[in-house]
Amino acid sequence: MNAFRKAVEARDTEAMAACLADDVVFTSPVAFAPYPGKALTAAILRGVMRVFENFRYEREIVDGANHALVFRTEVNGKEIQGCDFLHLNADGLIDEFTVMVRPLSGAQALSEAMAAQFEQIKAEAIAAS
Repeated sequence: MNAFRKAVEARDTEAMAACLADDVVFTSPVAFAPYPGKALTAAILRGVMRVFENFRYEREIVDGANHALVFRTEVNGKEIQGCDFLHLNADGLIDEFTVMVRPLSGAQALSEAMAAQFEQIKAEAIAAS
């Protein structure tokens, strides 16, 4: 998972997308239904990079194909602590990507910021498909 972490820390969205399986499923901390597919997940990650400020990973926990990357960031002045839960397929690509964040005020700020990004995210996903 080192490649994905390095890509995120470098804010390299193309390298981040290269770590995703075609059939990846992204589960957002602020949306009920998961988002399927590489094009949409990559577009969401680009949106996240536009709204996250002072992002940093603090810890990585590995259990076989399962990885947890604990992070801190800010969105519109609200500090957020979160975790990316990743599962790698047999090819070493991310096929499950779940994000959880706290506190509630940070999750609300993230929800609002991502809602403002969503038309651009959809357009980027459609263009990449």
